[in-house]
Amino acid sequence: QVRLIESGGGLVQAGGSLRLSCAASGRTLTNHVVGWFRQAPEKEREFVISIIWSTGSTYSADSVKGRFTIARDNGKNTVDLVMNSLKPEDTAVYYCAAGNPIILSRSSGYNYWGQGTQVTVSS
Repeated sequence: QVRLIESGGGLVQAGGSLRLSCAASGRTLTNHVVGWFRQAPEKEREFVISIIWSTGSTYSADSVKGRFTIARDNGKNTVDLVMNSLKPEDTAVYYCAAGNPIILSRSSGYNYWGQGTQVTVSS
């Protein structure tokens, strides 16, 4: 069993930056894919970015390419999401997830989820 806890959300002005962190406990994430998803009010949950822990390969949604990056810390068993050039449309609850999805952007492939952290970008 893997427990995921997100941190680092908050309020930021458009154009600003935030760093979210996902800490895992219970098991190491060595054999997992870790992804970030987000859900805005009255919208479906959407894929943001993911990292294959074993290789470090990353995959991101077109909407965040060039602005968001993801990185893992083997020693701490954590994954960070660095968000730059934030836009009001990035406002959402951000969720960390872990699993072994066949399709990295599909939420159904992730077995473990955090509780989410709110990110609000003001215009």
